[in-house]
Amino acid sequence: MKNDSDNFLSLEEMQALRAKAEKRASQKSANIPVNVKDYTNEEISRIIHELQVHQIELEMQNDELRNTQTELAKQRERYFELYELAPIGYCTLDKEGKILQANLAASSLLGVDRKKLTHRRLSDFIANDDQDICYLFQKSLLDVSETHSCELRLTRQNQNTLWVQLTAKENDKGSGTILLILNDITERKEAEEAQRIAAMAFESQSGMVITDAQGNIIRVNPAFTRLTGYTSQEAVGMTMELLKSGRHDRHFYKRMWDTLNEHKRWQGEIWNKRKNGKLYAELLTITAVVDPDGNITHYVGNFSDITEDKEAEAVIHRLAYYDPLTRLPNRRLLQERVEQAIASNARSKLYGAIFFIDLDKFKELNDTRGHDVGDLLLIEVAERLRAIVREGDTVARQGGDEFVILLETLKRDPKESAVLAQQIGEKLLESISNPFVLKGYEYRCKLSIGIGLFNEKEMANDLFKHADIALYEAKKSGGNKLLFFDPQMQRDLDLRSMMEYELKEAIALNQFRLYYQPQVDRKQSATGVEALIRWEHPQHGLITPDAFIPLAEESGLIFPIGLWVVQRACAQLKAWEANVHTRHLRIAVNVSARQFRQSDFVALIEKTLETSGANPELLKLELTESLVLENVQDTIEKMDAIKRLGVHFSMDDFGTGYSSLSYLAKLPLNQLKIDRSFVLNLPDNKNDAMIVRTIITMGIGLDMDVIAEGIETPEQFEFLKVHGCQAYQGYLFGRPLEIDALSAYLLQNWERQYTGDRS
Repeated sequence: MKNDSDNFLSLEEMQALRAKAEKRASQKSANIPVNVKDYTNEEISRIIHELQVHQIELEMQNDELRNTQTELAKQRERYFELYELAPIGYCTLDKEGKILQANLAASSLLGVDRKKLTHRRLSDFIANDDQDICYLFQKSLLDVSETHSCELRLTRQNQNTLWVQLTAKENDKGSGTILLILNDITERKEAEEAQRIAAMAFESQSGMVITDAQGNIIRVNPAFTRLTGYTSQEAVGMTMELLKSGRHDRHFYKRMWDTLNEHKRWQGEIWNKRKNGKLYAELLTITAVVDPDGNITHYVGNFSDITEDKEAEAVIHRLAYYDPLTRLPNRRLLQERVEQAIASNARSKLYGAIFFIDLDKFKELNDTRGHDVGDLLLIEVAERLRAIVREGDTVARQGGDEFVILLETLKRDPKESAVLAQQIGEKLLESISNPFVLKGYEYRCKLSIGIGLFNEKEMANDLFKHADIALYEAKKSGGNKLLFFDPQMQRDLDLRSMMEYELKEAIALNQFRLYYQPQVDRKQSATGVEALIRWEHPQHGLITPDAFIPLAEESGLIFPIGLWVVQRACAQLKAWEANVHTRHLRIAVNVSARQFRQSDFVALIEKTLETSGANPELLKLELTESLVLENVQDTIEKMDAIKRLGVHFSMDDFGTGYSSLSYLAKLPLNQLKIDRSFVLNLPDNKNDAMIVRTIITMGIGLDMDVIAEGIETPEQFEFLKVHGCQAYQGYLFGRPLEIDALSAYLLQNWERQYTGDRS
């Protein structure tokens, strides 16, 4: 017998048999007769068997197809559920961003019915601020054809805004459509924002501490460390007992915790202690954090140091009422105290006094030693002033180097009150006269004091004015003294104010005149003149400069007056150029200290020379010895600049100051002028004679001309000539003359020189 396997054909036999059967089948279909005898019984049995197997295979394939169709139907149903009913929005877009298809979730997110979504652009639903994000998102997706994602805000039809995450990819390669997934992330974004705000709040300037339900510290912010001194590592794990000051009893804390447990919040002021042991006051708020069941899980403490607020209030008060440098009351607080003192003295019938105090030559100290040294002096002066006055009296600083002392209660009698005030003032002068040591430098300071008495009849404004007038007179008389106000001072001040007004009028009305006093050589030939200003007052006649120049200096009117003198002198030099007997003459012009210190003084001289066309070599500026030594370096620089223009310099009143030979050698001077005070007693006064000879020798040694002024006698002239003086000025040769009289004098002098007459 054959095995069961013998009933089956091999693959090669099956293929051969099938080929033969197909050949016969093709013959039959072509009406070619098939002869059964061509097949053996065994072949026929095998063909039948193969057909049966093939039938079974077909039936199995049919079953498989039916199962596949069923599975596809189920998959379509699941796709519908996943796509249509998914909680995430799905949309299909074309390349222009128009919606072709959307599921229910997408419709809900966009807030538009699905039927109305078709062909709407996705960008229609994007918030305005995020339109650029959407544009770049779509562009990147189409350019790269890869899955992309972004987060942006949608504006729904009802104007509500929500955050979504968009994820998109090309639907089918080459299809030209995009599959878009919309995921609502609004809650996450809001949580992130809340977390960010909470983090910012936690990092605020207020101290914050978080504890667990048992009060153990689990977190602190940087402000906690700044306010308490404890670092996070030192505080975490400890309880709030760490900060306990000991100022509050247990009842205080019991009330606090009772309120906190009942209302879940407590706020109040509490004293705590920093790490360094210093106590401080804080405004503390404690809030309990509860879970959904109402159980307390944490406590959050928020506190601010109200000690700083109180200190800030004190600082504001000090700034408003006290001088920051000396810590003395300022003008504002002084005014209030004066008003209070006047009201109090009106009741008590007692006199009081106010001292206006000014430091003599304080500006020189600032200029030579610097403002830091000046500030040290002010601080030490303030201390000495405080040490002299009584405890109830006020020492205040007005500003700069000005101090004010208020003595509220003296005596009922004004004379007795004045005596007592004078005694205190003399103590002040004595105390301040002792040397100060400022950064190793010993400095002696002097005071000028003006005193005004007051009682119930005086007003504060008048009192301040009276003391200020007295101070002005004290400084005017040389300083280092005290003066009481009296009515004559007021009259003098009124007269001064009137003169200042009239000076301004004199400038506008051209009331000034120039007079010229001749200067001659050894042969009494005129070499030049000194220009001297006069004020031709409509009521008081001709006024000499001694009467109005000091006021012009103080008021600043010296600037236009001094410039007028220089301009007129230069114009006169230009006019003299045309005359043979005047073209060689030089004009000397006095320059005041304030005028010379003008920042644009050099420019004014240069402009005046250019405008007038005068020869600079014939202009001579006379500077006083005190002016030159006030700021030597600045003086030298300015003189050098003017000297380069061709102008000459003479030092006026030489010998009356304290010139150093080293400074004198550095100054670009052409001439020294011997002061008239030394010439007056020549030749009999030995001291004056020695000084004059020394000045002449010094001038010659420094290659400078020497001129003497105030010569009135032939004996004075002869003495000066014998000892080498080169130039002379004084009544012996001519008084100051107006231009017409001067012209006649110069002509006569020239003719005498020309004819050789020296009589």
